[in-house]
Amino acid sequence: MGRTIALLMIIICSAVYSQENPLPRQAPESNESAADQPALEKSVVMIRCVSQGYDPTTPWKKLSMSGSAGSGLIIAGRRILTNAHNVSDAQYIEVIKQDQAKRYVARVEFIGHDCDLAVLAIDDQSFFTDMTPLELGGIPRVNTTVSTYGYPIGGNQVSITEGVVSRIQMDIYSHTGADSHLVVQTDAAINPGNSGGPVVQNGNVVGVAFQGLRQAENIGYMIPTTVIRHFLTDIEDGKYDGFGSLGFTFFPGLHNPGYKEYLQAPADEEGVVVIRTLLNSSVEELLQSGDVITRVDDYDIDNDGMVRIYGLRLHLAEVIETKQIGQPVDLTYYRQGKKGRVTATILLNRTVLEYARLYDKPPDYVVFAGLTFVPLTRNFLETWGPQWPGAIPYYLRYLFNFSSQIHRDRQRKEYVVLSEIMPDEVNSYSNEFKGQPMESINGSPVWSLADVQRALVQSQADFYVIKFMGQSKPMILDGNKTRGRNQEILRQYQILADSRLENQ
Repeated sequence: MGRTIALLMIIICSAVYSQENPLPRQAPESNESAADQPALEKSVVMIRCVSQGYDPTTPWKKLSMSGSAGSGLIIAGRRILTNAHNVSDAQYIEVIKQDQAKRYVARVEFIGHDCDLAVLAIDDQSFFTDMTPLELGGIPRVNTTVSTYGYPIGGNQVSITEGVVSRIQMDIYSHTGADSHLVVQTDAAINPGNSGGPVVQNGNVVGVAFQGLRQAENIGYMIPTTVIRHFLTDIEDGKYDGFGSLGFTFFPGLHNPGYKEYLQAPADEEGVVVIRTLLNSSVEELLQSGDVITRVDDYDIDNDGMVRIYGLRLHLAEVIETKQIGQPVDLTYYRQGKKGRVTATILLNRTVLEYARLYDKPPDYVVFAGLTFVPLTRNFLETWGPQWPGAIPYYLRYLFNFSSQIHRDRQRKEYVVLSEIMPDEVNSYSNEFKGQPMESINGSPVWSLADVQRALVQSQADFYVIKFMGQSKPMILDGNKTRGRNQEILRQYQILADSRLENQ
């Protein structure tokens, strides 16, 4: 899908995948001895979680509760490392040790949805008796054997499965559906319940199991220790900032000799061509369309946008992923034949329309005259069902696919959409606007949900003229009638507050 390709490049946490094995093949290594396994098993725990998210269309309501089971591992500091998707939107978490009936109450201490990792804490310190923290190792080599520990569905004992590492590359993490980081692929199936368990080689953790491939049998993925260490370093200051980026899109145009000559890039140089910079991004004032980037820090970039790092050929985004938010990165580039160097700062650089699924935070909303307004998010778009990319209204599809290109309004914080209508006489004939993004209210642009609250809830206008993107006709509301009915509509539909703007 075109949107996916653009997204991967924009956040520059993504990759053009290499189909070759980056390391020479060799005979599989032996793994843990039988004597090591009992100690390892003691450090692997079962995690049970009751989750409850919010309804994206009527965000004052919560969805039905759901239960799940996953795995985790003990790490230094009397903490439990697991997947974020095991404990997202958690209402209650308990942890169980192997061969024990007692269940220990746990809580999320840190969570990184973009990298699908979380750290849990348990206040009852007796839980950690006789448990040894597991040590992190490096990236396993291709064609070597690893062991996956966890509690796959249907079992209360630690399960150990072996597999061979078959590929190491950047890929999308399914938890958010948008963020990409390094993954290690094995031929050991990752089943429900295995998620969050350690993948071990030679007594050290070389990854955390986190997702499988539905289209193929016995294909599983683990989060490598490069990503795990980034997450653990990030939270050392008491908060999680996330994985940053530089905020530009590019393509491998130097494969075309004529285009390379047109850009006046040296014949002996390889690199990638900048298409555009993200508005308000780290490099907006540093790079231009047509710049040829040939080097990031001390790593040469080839014409596929790949670098040599960790002894592997990986996407240049991996160099960015070695750094924390706020750290510098050096770029070498050519502009109209002249060589230049700039130092940029790693920042989040997220797009104004968030492509990733959101968790844990109550969604913002404004309700006025029975009309529900919410920020346009992936969570809302996915209410159209599994085939949502093709099922959503045309203009929403247009924004989701191209918002990074068309967004040029520095004041805009988000797009706002009419998500639901609580039927009443004052909002009759409004159904055709449902699911449409807002443009303005009484001539004032809608840059955020706070603008909607100011223009509707806090206004005493005689009429409200609401315009929607891509619509030639406006919605007209009688000011006096809607204000007169507003509180009664809230009471009738059991809406406790007319707005929530915690994220503004």
